[in-house]
Amino acid sequence: MADTEKTPVPPRRKGLTRRQRRGISRGIQYAVFVAAVIAFGVTADWGRLQNQFAQVDIAERMFPEIITLALKNTVLYTVTGFGVGLALGMVIALMRLSSVGPYRWLAGVYIEIFRGLPALLIFIFIGVAVPLAFPGTEIVGGTYGKVALALGLVAAAYMAETIRAGIQAVPKGQMEAARSLGFSPGRAMVSIIIPQAFRIILPPLTNELVLLFKDSSLVLFLGVTLEERELSKYGRDLASQTANSTPILVAGLCYLLITIPLGFVVRRMEAKAQEAVR
Repeated sequence: MADTEKTPVPPRRKGLTRRQRRGISRGIQYAVFVAAVIAFGVTADWGRLQNQFAQVDIAERMFPEIITLALKNTVLYTVTGFGVGLALGMVIALMRLSSVGPYRWLAGVYIEIFRGLPALLIFIFIGVAVPLAFPGTEIVGGTYGKVALALGLVAAAYMAETIRAGIQAVPKGQMEAARSLGFSPGRAMVSIIIPQAFRIILPPLTNELVLLFKDSSLVLFLGVTLEERELSKYGRDLASQTANSTPILVAGLCYLLITIPLGFVVRRMEAKAQEAVR
C-alpha cells in the first residue's frame, strides 16, 4: 500500500492578531490622553486661574441671591417656555399629520423657519419687532411672558417633529382597535395614540428641556430688571462689578446643578425604553 502524501501545513502568519492590534490602539489613545492632561497641568498657570475664577470671598457674596433670584428665574423661564412649546408643538404636529393640505403646508413652513432661525433672532423679534408692529400692545406677563413666548416658539418647531415621529411610531393597529371599539378618530388619538407616543418621546422631550434651560440665557437681550435676571445675566453683572470672573464660574456650576441630573434622567429613560423593546 502506497504511503499517502501528507498535506502540507500552511505556515502561520507572522504578525499581530486583531485583538492585539485593538489593544495597542487603545493603549496609544490612553497614553495620548494622559500626556495631554499632564501637559495641561504642567503648563497652565494655576495661580492666575485661581485668582481670576476662584475667589472664595466673591463666591460667598453671591449666596443666597444667586439661588433665590437668578436660578429661580432661570427655572421659571425654562418651565414656562417648555409649556408653551409643548402645547404649540402638539398643535403643529397634528397639523403636520392632518389630511388637510393647507394645514400640512403651514406646519411645514413653521417648522422649517423656526428650526432654521437662531434663537437670538427670535428674542430680538419678540422684544423689538412686536412692539413696533403693534404699538401699545403688551404681552401678558411682561418679561416673563416674552421669554415664555420666545422660548416656546423655538421649542415648538423641534417638539412638533418629535411628537409627530412619536405618533407615527405607535402601531397602526392601535388606531384600528380603538375605532373597532367605537372611538371617534379624535378621541382615539387623544385617549390611545398620544399617551403611547409620549412614552416613546419622553427622553427627547427631556433633552429639549435641557436645551431650553441653556437658551434662557438669551433673556438679557430683552432688557430685564434686577429682579428679572437669570443666571447668565446675574453672573455677568457681578463679574463687571468685581472685575473678576468668579461669578461666571459659579453661574456655570448652577447650570450644571440642573442639567447634569436631567441628563442622568434622560439616560435612565432611554435605557428603560431599550429594555422594553428587547
